[in-house]
Amino acid sequence: MVQRIMAPDKDHKFSIFMDHKMKKQNIKQLAYRRVYQRIHAAILQGLLKPGERIPSARALAKEMGVARGTVEEGYALLKAEGYIEAKGQAGTVVSHRLLAPIKRKMAQAPVRPPQANTEIHRPDVLPFQLGIPALDAFPIKTWSRMTARCARNTRISNLAYPSAYGLPELRVAISQYLQLYRGVQCHPAQVFITSGYVNSIQWITNVLLKAPSHIGVEDPGYPLTRQILENSGYHPVPVPVDQDGVNLPANSEVKALIVTPAHQSPTCVSLTLQRRQMLLDWAVNNQGWILEDDYDGEYRHTGLPLPALKSLDTQDRVIYLGTFSKVLFPGLRVAYIVVPESQVCLFEQCSELFAGNVSTFTQSCILAFMQEGHFPRHIQRMRKLYRERRELAARLFTQILGDKLMIEPQPGGMHMIAKLNDPKRDDIEVSHQMMKAGLFSQALSQWSSKSTHPSLILGFTNIRTEEECQALIYRLKEFL
Repeated sequence: MVQRIMAPDKDHKFSIFMDHKMKKQNIKQLAYRRVYQRIHAAILQGLLKPGERIPSARALAKEMGVARGTVEEGYALLKAEGYIEAKGQAGTVVSHRLLAPIKRKMAQAPVRPPQANTEIHRPDVLPFQLGIPALDAFPIKTWSRMTARCARNTRISNLAYPSAYGLPELRVAISQYLQLYRGVQCHPAQVFITSGYVNSIQWITNVLLKAPSHIGVEDPGYPLTRQILENSGYHPVPVPVDQDGVNLPANSEVKALIVTPAHQSPTCVSLTLQRRQMLLDWAVNNQGWILEDDYDGEYRHTGLPLPALKSLDTQDRVIYLGTFSKVLFPGLRVAYIVVPESQVCLFEQCSELFAGNVSTFTQSCILAFMQEGHFPRHIQRMRKLYRERRELAARLFTQILGDKLMIEPQPGGMHMIAKLNDPKRDDIEVSHQMMKAGLFSQALSQWSSKSTHPSLILGFTNIRTEEECQALIYRLKEFL
């Protein structure tokens, strides 16, 4: 019997064919395993919950760049193991019977380090929280109606990147509002839209100053301001605040000063006319800059709001900072700055580096709110409401906790200072105890570089009723 011997070249070709076939099978197997693992992991991690629909095989195949049959094989394995089930026209969903098995598998997963917190942070408005306007009094229906109209009127041009300077029509509306209500004379070209206080400070300092310049900050003053400056390489210099507002910088190296003239943050004292003139003279004589943070200038409880410091600036040394977070709602993340006319070109040149790039849609909604007259009316309503809510809170605090603390009188603002009667009490410790109990509080000591009388900084804007206020004060009484 003659044995047939395969030629060496044919044997080699057969081997290559088999290797190629095995590789294709391995690649296909790896592909459908990737599909399986992607859905499987999402289910175990709780990202896909029982009853939720998973992507169609066609859509996922296109997204992953694989054949539809590959995805269907992965889905078949998931279905065989009981993770998913077909619901006809409703598509394929995660099995409703997975609640208990998922919990067991999650419990067996390796424990993550303490610093690796995988839960999504959902911020809630705590009682006495600072910087939050009266959200219950915001005209949500009016806002919703206008945002819907803005969405319907979206044009192709609105889908492009927004202007780095801000929506032109909104810059015009802001300049008009500032001239009528805050006494600030400015052209629309001087107005630049930012994404909030941090963005405003960073844009201004990077254009007008060079690190490591010395910048004066109020003492006591907003702690975030110092953090922003230090993070950018600047040297914040504390400048004392008294009953007339912030003093003149004693340090000759100070090139700029960040101030809150309307209602000093946090003491709420108003900068006197004499002190305003002294600051403007200092800026002119020292070729320095004044950054006016007018975060709540509209909310004055005694008389009409004071004009902005910028309204007295005849030498273009004041940069004005405004925000929609305090007058509308903080979820907008929209603010603006008004720069000296002589510096407009410099700010335009640096706009691509520091602009907040707020979406055109968001800016259009704010514009509609202003053009239809809702903006000034809303501010007037809030001014009256805040006056009433502060009077209510101050009265009840005095009645219930008069032997423990004293509410400092103030002309305006969105928070109040509760001065503890015991000078030896640690206000930081009290603040920490309140935060653990779900009551927001910040100690005055945390806002100052020097020793201060122990006091608590408490917001009152979201205290709605007398019963609610009483309940909160009695909870606070436990710590005092």
